[in-house]
Amino acid sequence: MRKIGIIGGTGVEDASCFGKLEPLSIETPFGTAHCLKAAAAGHEIYFLARHGAGHSVPPHKINYRANIFALKSMGVTEIVSFTAVGSLNRGLPPGTFVVTSQILDFTKNRVNTFFNGENGLVAHVDFAHPYCPVVRERLIRNIIKLGLRHSKQGTYVVTEGPRYETAAEVRMYASLGGDVAGMTNMPEAVLAREAEICYANVSVVTNMGSGLSIRALSHEEVTEAMETMKKRIVALIEAYVGDGEPVTHTCHCHEALKEYGGFRLEAFSAGKKEDEAGK
Repeated sequence: MRKIGIIGGTGVEDASCFGKLEPLSIETPFGTAHCLKAAAAGHEIYFLARHGAGHSVPPHKINYRANIFALKSMGVTEIVSFTAVGSLNRGLPPGTFVVTSQILDFTKNRVNTFFNGENGLVAHVDFAHPYCPVVRERLIRNIIKLGLRHSKQGTYVVTEGPRYETAAEVRMYASLGGDVAGMTNMPEAVLAREAEICYANVSVVTNMGSGLSIRALSHEEVTEAMETMKKRIVALIEAYVGDGEPVTHTCHCHEALKEYGGFRLEAFSAGKKEDEAGK
């Protein structure tokens, strides 16, 4: 039995395709995370709406650490992230599924690690290849089976938000090798690596970036575009979960912190209790 985390972004906030859902509120040393537990194809599914109920949490206010820590505490070993993005590459028009392969991080004010020195916890994780190759390959295989327009690779430019990018920024990001732009894949991806969870991301292109489109970008345009893609996204999730191919751990995600003794949930909980006792 696999324990799979599905993190849905804008437009991917409905888990009803999984049938019976059990709401969970998971307390972590970083706050409370809310998710839905379900079962599908003999596996446990933990669905987490990144922006909360009713899309109420902006990208720079998401509690990424609580979300990833909660999934880890539930025993999740693989996470598939879905993100709505703007395209910086005219070869990736709206409607394209991009299984991103690299990241350019332009976020500014986010806590981007579990290991910031609190309670003596410090670690340096390798992040040369930010996405799990095993999960990426499984996603690509199922995207091809479904016949979806896609790209097997792409560089995700992560901006701070919540505003959209300027036309000059879009030109700069593209010149640096960026393919799509969004606001949520960092620090989520690096936290998953620190937590030794296999993690991959599917970006759904909803629009062309600023300056590449003839009209001003709006959130309504993004949500409408994601609504038209909803059936295809659900089909991909179902295909990925139901994929009968055996999972082979040829990646090193599950041992990313091997030199530090691994990612230990109790190390953070113990530190939190010590802090509370000292108050």
